[in-house]
Amino acid sequence: MGVKRKPDFSGWATKVGLKCSDGRTIMPDAFKHQNGVTVPLVWQHGHDDPANVLGHAILEHREEGVYAYGFFN
Repeated sequence: MGVKRKPDFSGWATKVGLKCSDGRTIMPDAFKHQNGVTVPLVWQHGHDDPANVLGHAILEHREEGVYAYGFFN
């Protein structure tokens, strides 16, 4: 089994009912199916350029929104 490291940071990835920087409003349970999933951590929603990938985040579904534990490369 590998060594688990502590996240470099943690905080809200998005909150229910708030408009995201990309113009989308997150609805309740929108990311519930991604609880515990590891996703790329990208700069300013820039999924189109590999240079924007900063690391990864582990998502945690919460009633108020999505909490993320971030790990830099």
